[in-house]
Amino acid sequence: MGLCLLSGSGHKELAALVSSKIGYPVGEEALHSSRFSNGETFVSIGASVRNADVFIIQTASNPVNDMLMELLIAINACKTASARRITAVMPCFPYSRQDKKDRSRAPITAKLVANMLESAGCNHIITMDLHASQIQGFFNIPVDKYLFAEKTMIEYIRRNYSTDDLVVVSPDAGGAKRAAAIADRLHVDLAIIHKERKIANQVSRMILVGNVARKNAILVDDIADTCGTLALAAQILKEQGANQCIAIVTHGFLSGPSVKVINESVLDRLVVSNTLPLPDHARSCEKIQQMDVSPTIAEAIRRTHNGES
Repeated sequence: MGLCLLSGSGHKELAALVSSKIGYPVGEEALHSSRFSNGETFVSIGASVRNADVFIIQTASNPVNDMLMELLIAINACKTASARRITAVMPCFPYSRQDKKDRSRAPITAKLVANMLESAGCNHIITMDLHASQIQGFFNIPVDKYLFAEKTMIEYIRRNYSTDDLVVVSPDAGGAKRAAAIADRLHVDLAIIHKERKIANQVSRMILVGNVARKNAILVDDIADTCGTLALAAQILKEQGANQCIAIVTHGFLSGPSVKVINESVLDRLVVSNTLPLPDHARSCEKIQQMDVSPTIAEAIRRTHNGES
């Protein structure tokens, strides 16, 4: 069963990096997508995928609905073209924040996305840093969600900062496990910020648990969207005596006024991984940097294809 690596239009740069890491060319012309005048998505597979082990790299970049629809059509096209196995490589899983009913009549959209992927013909999912672990239970197919940006984060921290005066901070209770794992690996202290929200994307109050005085604080999170939480957290940390505040985040959506919020905040640096392409308005921001997680994704593809653990 030969390997066939395809890339959607969501993140061509990441697909090229993954391709170079595993030493297998990504089919630049094999998967072609376009839009009809009414906005419908058209996808064609230019190369033969009969009896192939197909990996389709597509992330939840903007516009996320178009990228998701493109992936679903590509999966179905490969299925009807007699591919042996189809793996969706989704560095950032779309709608992962809608993973539960938090109010009456609220949808569980992450479950809906799981159903659509299965119905399209997907046999396997590879994703990174799921917002909630229970999302893997929405699938009846294998989900490799144990791909974490943690290793890349730790390497970045060790390369740029001394651990003698470092403290790892979780901006909310939900990310405490992630932050604790990184703090343990670095042998540094851990602090947690308890936040309360009255409405979505707006934090009403924050309380710091832990000591950050005269230390460099590393905020660790999975998603940076409007960046209001990170800006407020950095302000709390600086008020409590932190020397520097650096945020390291896996998925950088950086939507809306996020870049303006970062520039006006006391945050010294925001580091995001390349699971998503950096928006144009964020490329000129000196405070924002990217770290490369393609080696982790490439190794997951290689092991999956070879049947390794």
